[in-house]
Amino acid sequence: MSQEKKQGKGHRACKRCGTHRAIIRSFKIGLCRRCFREVAEELGFRKFS
Repeated sequence: MSQEKKQGKGHRACKRCGTHRAIIRSFKIGLCRRCFREVAEELGFRKFS
């Protein structure tokens, strides 16, 4: 009888792996930081060194 979350950290999950930790929400990405590092270049981001 648990209710569906409507707001808060438990409501947002990574689109790729489903975790609720470290979600990047800027630019409506919706990925955790681990998945973002793997697919960042495919999304058009590039690293500065």
